[in-house]
Amino acid sequence: MIPAAGAFVIVEMLYSSDLLAIVGAGEQASLSPRRLCLFKTTTGLPLRELNFLTSILAVRMNKKRLVVVLLEKTFVYDLNTLVMLDTIDTVPNPKGLSAFSPSLEGCYLAVPASTTKGSVLVYNVMDLQSHSEIDAHRSPLAAIALSSNGMYIATASEQGTLIRVHLVSEATKSYSFRRGTYPSTIYSLSFGPSTQLPDILIATSSSGSIHAFSLSLAINQRSKRSTSFLGSVLPDSVSDALDPAHHHVLQNAVSSGIRSYAVVRKIDKLEGTSSPSHFTSLRATVSVITYNGYFQEYTLSINNKNESLWTLEREFNLFSITTG
Repeated sequence: MIPAAGAFVIVEMLYSSDLLAIVGAGEQASLSPRRLCLFKTTTGLPLRELNFLTSILAVRMNKKRLVVVLLEKTFVYDLNTLVMLDTIDTVPNPKGLSAFSPSLEGCYLAVPASTTKGSVLVYNVMDLQSHSEIDAHRSPLAAIALSSNGMYIATASEQGTLIRVHLVSEATKSYSFRRGTYPSTIYSLSFGPSTQLPDILIATSSSGSIHAFSLSLAINQRSKRSTSFLGSVLPDSVSDALDPAHHHVLQNAVSSGIRSYAVVRKIDKLEGTSSPSHFTSLRATVSVITYNGYFQEYTLSINNKNESLWTLEREFNLFSITTG
């Protein structure tokens, strides 16, 4: 059973295992927001606890590392021994904004590096050293995501009109996707699962829309254009802006202003018979959860003409589910 009855502000799972990291909402002493409890669901018992001087704002885990984000500090632990390995001093980060790539080969942590502009600090969690600092936007960051292999980082600023993707190994190289013309708060960014270049980047925003960007197709076309004469004479600010045709938006998926998070759970590619090396269509399974308790699952289909179709597969209210 859960250590105590009450509300939780953080429940982080290690992959699909039975290990949970739980942080309480402070309704009672045993559920302090300054206490992290590692909990094993198969036994129903807490394993270890870590206590901090200020509230825990985010928790990230993989098989080797445990990362705990506080207002102005981030702690890195060995997950197996819970020995503290490093302390990172950060700028004030009241939202606990952070991203983590679980791959042990490219295991990076990303946190804001400035409160006045959209700079992000990329830290190598396995080597325990700073990797780079990326100046991604002119205004402060609102969302960060790392691809599962740690190769790519996506960022959005508080303006929310542009989403930029950087290659982590080359921090100065970026691609830009335009979400829209008017400002909107980006609630979440999520790459599709991939061992190389992710096929899809998903974003949710305060407008209630879900945005999907065909990342691999767009960047491949951008690379081809850069080798042409036109690509060689265009300035970077123009040539790095990717074709809006690769933006597939689902309007009014969520009520406007309701915070939502989306994740790409699965990507299927259907091979073409005329050219086996190129897929003729892509099908992505996208899961969305909202702060008013709804779970949605969509299928996004994109054909070889870059035409897209969103299909709602299922939807239910988590608050209305009861167990028998």
